[in-house]
Amino acid sequence: MLRRLDGALHGDYRTLFRGPGVDLADLREYQYHDDVRHIDWNVTARMQTPYVREYHEDREVTAWFLLDLSPSIDFGSATKKRSLSIEFIAVLARLLTRQGNRVGAMFYGEKVDTVVPARGGRRHVLGLLHRLLERPELPRSDGTDLREFLRTAYQVIPRRSIVFLVSDFFSATAWAEPLAHLSRRHEVIAVRLYDPLERELPDMGMLLMQDSETGEQLFVDTHDRTFRRRFATVAERRERELRGALARAGVDCLELATDGNLVDAVMRFADLRKRRSRLSGAGMPAAGGGVPRHLEKVA
Repeated sequence: MLRRLDGALHGDYRTLFRGPGVDLADLREYQYHDDVRHIDWNVTARMQTPYVREYHEDREVTAWFLLDLSPSIDFGSATKKRSLSIEFIAVLARLLTRQGNRVGAMFYGEKVDTVVPARGGRRHVLGLLHRLLERPELPRSDGTDLREFLRTAYQVIPRRSIVFLVSDFFSATAWAEPLAHLSRRHEVIAVRLYDPLERELPDMGMLLMQDSETGEQLFVDTHDRTFRRRFATVAERRERELRGALARAGVDCLELATDGNLVDAVMRFADLRKRRSRLSGAGMPAAGGGVPRHLEKVA
């Protein structure tokens, strides 16, 4: 898995994960097709011929994983969302540290209870995974507060970083505003975990459903078509609201399904980001929080 992703992403590393800045590398005479925005006008005036600046991009990055570990993460019809989250962390953290970068993490249960400082190296990644695997499941909570989680992250993460917010986005509070605030300082990627049963219910007769956060239970008749349509309508409305909130915050979203393939999902996401980066570089507008409309069907 690591070899496949590393081989696919390494050549386009710059378009996926950008460092915090650029350094001036050299000055040279202007050549045809050079970007005129890179002309150094002071040097041009002294030398009486156009000169352009060449930059060296700082590719070293610090990545933070904001992990929602509230009770709803322990749901899954195929694989639990928690297991999918840990698998994602294992793959991305190892890929990043292999390139000399550092990774850190924040854990949210009923509140932000753990902060793992950003460090590099294989042992650090193994220690992070050990903490995740040894962490007990929460039986219930008063509701996830993503708003407070994001506000805390803004205070804790000091320098510009790549921030992966890994959550199913079931929150008792509105989180769009603090997410937008966080994305103005950092490059934020929302990693949305979901299960197909959260979007559409099959006909399975009478079921006892339980709210994974509060523990509230309810008998439902999934044989009733009207009930299934109402469930799908509510789920679709939530999807629209979620995507709209991410778009307004200017945040890209990587969606991981519990019945899907992690590597395929990451590679599709990377491909779309590269395409959008090329379009943006060509002077075409590319809104944050999603992919260009004409590429949506490709995904």
